[in-house]
Amino acid sequence: MRRIAQKGSKEESVARIEMDVDTKLPPDKVIATLTDFTDRRPDIWKGLSREYYEVYSVGETWAEVREGNVKPIRTWAKERYDWSTPGKVTWTVNESNFCKPGSFVSADVTPGSDGGSHIHITWSREPSNMKGRMVVAMLTLTKGGPIPKYTKKTLDGLAESNG
Repeated sequence: MRRIAQKGSKEESVARIEMDVDTKLPPDKVIATLTDFTDRRPDIWKGLSREYYEVYSVGETWAEVREGNVKPIRTWAKERYDWSTPGKVTWTVNESNFCKPGSFVSADVTPGSDGGSHIHITWSREPSNMKGRMVVAMLTLTKGGPIPKYTKKTLDGLAESNG
């Protein structure tokens, strides 16, 4: 299921896209993968650029990092990840070259069928400039487009390599 804020609504300036992903990877491994802030992170999440990846600090249930992409548009964000709520990881923007602070992505992970997981992703970004408006427009027009496919491919690949 994918939902987008309706035109003319209060939320219109903030792109809020909700997506669902089912993966073969069990919930504990999904959370571990989302919160793996080792040097391997850009190898696991191939869309992340090593050029932008930097870990500032990591606690028991939080991390502050910079991540970004070089394709299709160079974007980066310094974000605070929080996984203090069981089954949920949220990353909130502190600084970015395309969206405003407070923008966030969250992943709610629950058990799925056959030992896998169901992930409900909420992508909520408020653009801060023309680059941000382009990113938001692309993802809004495609209803999240590459995000669920990329997430499923990454996590199913890990399930297969570990299985």
